[in-house]
Amino acid sequence: MTSVVVGGESFALRDEGRGPAVLLVHGFPLDHTMWDAQIEALSSRHRVLAPDLRGFGGSVVTPGQVTMARMADDLAALLDALGVTEPVTYAGFSMGGYVGWPFLRQHRQRVARLVLCDTRAVADTLEAAQGRRAMADKVEAEGAAVAADAMLPKLLAPGRAERDPALAQRVRAMILATDPRGIAAAQRGMAERTDARPDLPLLGVPTLVIVGEHDAIATRGEMSALAAEIPGARLVEVRGAGHTSPMEEPAAVNAALLGFLRAP
Repeated sequence: MTSVVVGGESFALRDEGRGPAVLLVHGFPLDHTMWDAQIEALSSRHRVLAPDLRGFGGSVVTPGQVTMARMADDLAALLDALGVTEPVTYAGFSMGGYVGWPFLRQHRQRVARLVLCDTRAVADTLEAAQGRRAMADKVEAEGAAVAADAMLPKLLAPGRAERDPALAQRVRAMILATDPRGIAAAQRGMAERTDARPDLPLLGVPTLVIVGEHDAIATRGEMSALAAEIPGARLVEVRGAGHTSPMEEPAAVNAALLGFLRAP
C-alpha cells in the first residue's frame, strides 16, 4: 500500500508490477482489496494500479455527496500524480463501472481498453434513487453494519456464504471497515448518475464485459444487452459467481482478463 496526495487530499492504492498500466476500480461498498487475486495475476506483466476511491479504504472521506464524475476526476488526477501518461486499461467493477462512464466522457484519451465487470449502464429508477438516499441517511445514523446487512445477500451467489464462510466474512469485514460517511456520500452520488446507454455504440475501444452467472444486481440479461450495444465487445459469463465474480471465482476472472490483455 502507498498513499498519494492529490490536491492536498490523500488517496491509498496498491501500485504493483511493470508494463502497460491496468487501473482496477473497486465496487460499492468495498475497497481495493477486492482485487487482490487480480493484482497477483496481472502484475507479472502489467503495472497494476488499484486505488481506494474517495470515501473508501484508506482514502480521503468527503461527507455529503460524492458524484461518479468527481471520482472519475480523482482517478485522472491520481494517474497524473503517479506519472502515468500512456492510456490505461480501465477495469471497473460495479460502482467502478459507474465511475467509468464519466471517466470515458471526461478523460477519453486516457483509456486504451475497457473492462466492465458486473456493472450497469442504466441510471437508477426514481424508486431506486430514493432507496439509495434513504440508505445513506440510515448508514450515517446507525453505522456501516446497515450497509453490510443489506448488501451481503446481494453480493454473493445463492448458497456461496454457506459454502465459503471465509469469503462472506471477508466481504462483510471490508464493508464494516468503511467509513459510514463514505458509504453515504457514494450512495447519494450513485443516485444522481445519468444513463450511459447512449454512449455504448460510441466507446471505440476494445471492451471486455464480465458477468457472474447468478448476479442479482447486474444480471446476465442486462449485461448481455449492454455488450451487444458495444461494437466488438467480448462477453464472458463466470459460472457459479454472483455479483462479486472477481472474489468468488478469481481464476475464471483472471483468465478472462489475461486473455483480453494479450489480444492484439
